[in-house]
Amino acid sequence: MTSEKQHPPSRVGGWLFALYAGLIVILGAALAFWGGKLLVAGGSPYYVAMGLALIVSGVLFIKARRAGLWLFGAASLVTILWAIWESGYNGWAYIPRLGWLAIVGGLLALFWPVVRRRFAGVGIASYFGITLGLPGVMAGLILVPLFFPNTVHLAKPELVSARPKDTFSRSTVVSPDGNVAASHDDTNWTSYAGSNLGNHFSAAAQVTPANAGKLEKVWEYHHGDVKKPGEKISYINASTPLKIGDSLYTCTPKQIIVSVDARSGKENWRFDSKVDPVYLAGGGANCRGVSYYEVPGATAGQMCAQRIIWGTTDMRLGAVDAKTGKSCEDFGVAGFVDLKGGLGNFRPGSTAITSAPTIVRGTIITGQQVIDSDVRPAPSGVVRGFDARTGAFRWAWDMERPGVKTQPAPGEFYTDSTPNSWAPLSADDELGLVYVTTGNSAGDFYGGTRRKLEEQYSSALVAIDAATGDVRWHFQTVHHDLWDYDLSPTPALVDFPSPNGPRPSVIQATKSGQIYVLDRKTGEPVLPVTEVAVPQGTAPGDYTAPTQPLSLQMPNTAGRPSKEFEVLTEANAWGLTPFDQMICRTEFVQARYDGIFTPPVVNQNSVIFPGHHGASNWGGVMVDPQRGLLIMNTQRLPYMQSLVPRAELDALGAKSFQEAPGNSKGYRVQVGQPYGATKGPWMSVFNQPCIAPPWGFISGIDLRTTEVMWSRPFGTGYDSGPMGIPTRTKFEVGTPSASGGLITGGGVTIIGAALDQFMRVFNSETGEMLFETRLPAGAQAAPMSYMSGGRQYIVMVVGGHDRIPTKRGDSIIAWALPEAK
Repeated sequence: MTSEKQHPPSRVGGWLFALYAGLIVILGAALAFWGGKLLVAGGSPYYVAMGLALIVSGVLFIKARRAGLWLFGAASLVTILWAIWESGYNGWAYIPRLGWLAIVGGLLALFWPVVRRRFAGVGIASYFGITLGLPGVMAGLILVPLFFPNTVHLAKPELVSARPKDTFSRSTVVSPDGNVAASHDDTNWTSYAGSNLGNHFSAAAQVTPANAGKLEKVWEYHHGDVKKPGEKISYINASTPLKIGDSLYTCTPKQIIVSVDARSGKENWRFDSKVDPVYLAGGGANCRGVSYYEVPGATAGQMCAQRIIWGTTDMRLGAVDAKTGKSCEDFGVAGFVDLKGGLGNFRPGSTAITSAPTIVRGTIITGQQVIDSDVRPAPSGVVRGFDARTGAFRWAWDMERPGVKTQPAPGEFYTDSTPNSWAPLSADDELGLVYVTTGNSAGDFYGGTRRKLEEQYSSALVAIDAATGDVRWHFQTVHHDLWDYDLSPTPALVDFPSPNGPRPSVIQATKSGQIYVLDRKTGEPVLPVTEVAVPQGTAPGDYTAPTQPLSLQMPNTAGRPSKEFEVLTEANAWGLTPFDQMICRTEFVQARYDGIFTPPVVNQNSVIFPGHHGASNWGGVMVDPQRGLLIMNTQRLPYMQSLVPRAELDALGAKSFQEAPGNSKGYRVQVGQPYGATKGPWMSVFNQPCIAPPWGFISGIDLRTTEVMWSRPFGTGYDSGPMGIPTRTKFEVGTPSASGGLITGGGVTIIGAALDQFMRVFNSETGEMLFETRLPAGAQAAPMSYMSGGRQYIVMVVGGHDRIPTKRGDSIIAWALPEAK
């Protein structure tokens, strides 16, 4: 009796194999269909070829022809070679290229009992070589780079040991008028970024790479300002506290000012700004911090001799006594100065103060945010100075009224639509200069209606005399900005080495990926700036600047920080499956992309890389003036942008979009302009970026050599993932980040900022991660540090960010090393 009669073929097995073969045909047809669209658009022919190979293989399987098996195996081998050619050593990139095929091939292995009976001449070795061997290779190509990545580039030990040990730059300055915010020691944190120098640096050195792993939570304070059920207000917890004496001072999203004890976290007092809810609904609940000022010559115990000053969403400056939290009645009217005067009529929330004012030479300097790409005319981007004791108006910098620093006469207004300054600023108290970062003019993505001076000062760093409001110099980082590359990172002030000795300089990171080093007295480049020709052509009625200023000696952050620019190709397009990857690939080849500064065009997407969130954003950079290190967290997230004719937007209901920007269906309405826009991260149908990880980095740059010492992906998908479903994995995919971090005299860098709920500590010189702790909410606020009672505290606001989004909360948390027993 033959074996076939002893073991008759299973009908169920045959039916399942027929079903499998049919699915292979369907899969091949789908690949060929979507791949055909990609091919017609000008993309890769692989998917069409693979689709046809699968169709033929499936048909041959149904006909029990062994040629189907050889064709399937050959197509699998070609796919492996193609994937390696396109992607190199990148497990994430292999997932859509090989993951599905490994599964399909592995399933085929299950049908050996059917194949050995029906397919003549198929040996077991060749069969399982195709169905298990090749899928095994594919799985290895995916898994080995995931578990043994080459994306973490730590500093070489020999380079670290060879670095000079002498101090790179001063970490403090002496203010002629004794301004507390001018600088700080290891016991205080006197301004948003540590001091007016803007370096996010604390000289506290108790926490070191050797002991950072022992950090523990020592107190947690809850401010109670949380979103109520059904409340339609965006909550953003982005404040960095101040520490003066024994107290911390900070603000909640609705600008409730709180003071807590620096050692225990126990609340000292709170003051409610009572912000108009109409403004919160229009502009969101967001406060990045408060400012501190001591009145010169004040007597001991005098009310408001030490005061906390802040701005509000409904456009007021407030001041309270730092000791008691009671309103400073000698400041403005009952402790507040109304800033709406001279701005004209505007929708509540379309302009607001969200960053802490800067105080220099007894003057409070503040700009304000203006909602992007909303309407022109829009509220003015005027920057104003007020007396820090009385709140009296001192000066205004309204760029379209050169030389006129007074308030507008009754019935007149500051110039509408001018570039605004919304992010935290820095200042040199010795020079009496405040360094103002500007955005771009109202409209953002169409520049055909811009005036001469707003063109000059758009996306620029402007040095203003704090006492008089006179402009000393300005440096434009993007000419005729059509990408919303507003200058938001806080300027960092250092003394940069030069042949003639230390040169007072300002380091300015940018959304566009450039890092400029400028003389802070004159604005002249300390490191060369080169005007480089860029792509041309945009909407009718507008133009593209012929060149853009690039800082080629410093690393750029368009991608992983490097002296080279990352240039995207179709092969960078990514997905979780071949189908969403094909969609992303098709979008890429259909879009315009000519590298950095690809301009927007009408009714066609342009790939914007770095994206509009920037390579670097408002968190700015961290500078260790002792070691000469610059640490920064950056994004690697392309955007898609296009211009939409006004008539098309009006037909879609642009007026209703403008009245309710949160319901604008993705359109940037730009009412009053001939074009609106679409703008957003380039995402797949699974709500994942259309390029493979990493999507964010943290890096260390040696300021002496201007070389990248180390870089590594920053953030994991633990709290995010496809369709918003957390992966709960700690693969270092890197995420976009909001806010910055802290660098200390002990040689460690502390940061939250990523889209996962962790606080991390890195070795500042090597990039090694030393400590990681889980947080109760998102950490989109920069941490700070100080010494108190012989103990170093690290403090961070942990409350989340609705617009990213990350989980909301209301915590302020302090960590320290265990107390000696």
